[in-house]
Amino acid sequence: MEIALSRMHYPVTTLGPGRRVGIWFQGCSIRCPGCISVDTWRAKTAETTVEQLVRSISQWLTECDGITISGGEPFDQPSALHAFLVALATFDKDVLVFTGYSVEYALQIMHGWDGGLIDALISDPFEQHTSQTKPLRGSDNQRLNLLTARGAARFASYERSLTPEDRQLDLLIDKDGTAWLAGIPRPGDLQALQAWLIAEGHRATTTELSRTAP
Repeated sequence: MEIALSRMHYPVTTLGPGRRVGIWFQGCSIRCPGCISVDTWRAKTAETTVEQLVRSISQWLTECDGITISGGEPFDQPSALHAFLVALATFDKDVLVFTGYSVEYALQIMHGWDGGLIDALISDPFEQHTSQTKPLRGSDNQRLNLLTARGAARFASYERSLTPEDRQLDLLIDKDGTAWLAGIPRPGDLQALQAWLIAEGHRATTTELSRTAP
């Protein structure tokens, strides 16, 4: 099963509890105004398969606390998402998925899938002019859906107001030296960072700074 992938990383600590494997799908048809992951919108030809992806991250999967899947839009590749989730079930880790679709639409796509493949789902489109007061969400219209007992046990505590710890971002560095951020920034955070970097004489664009948030 082919899959269009933006990137993967471990550990990610700002997109769910514990040290998590982060997987970002490439391609998004929703394209919310104000999205800070614009570079993941463009659809591209799949360059790997689900089987190859699982092999690549298998060592991470044995030691991580959970898995977070984002994008892009994972549900724009429903067959690849389903195959990947089935493969992940072998590792018995909690799975959090971000989608810009409503939970009702996502559940329609998931109709016929085995139960329990997704433990928690952050649903609904990002709204740039809506307040942001809850963890794991870029805007308060987005919903945290607890789909399994494990999801309730692991993620129910995120149904609360933001704390200072929730406002942290991961600074991640790829093998080629590319630095990028993962997490849910506050409105204006990345623009402020971009301005500071430019003032310090560095070249930085908002896309480069924010390709994976969330």
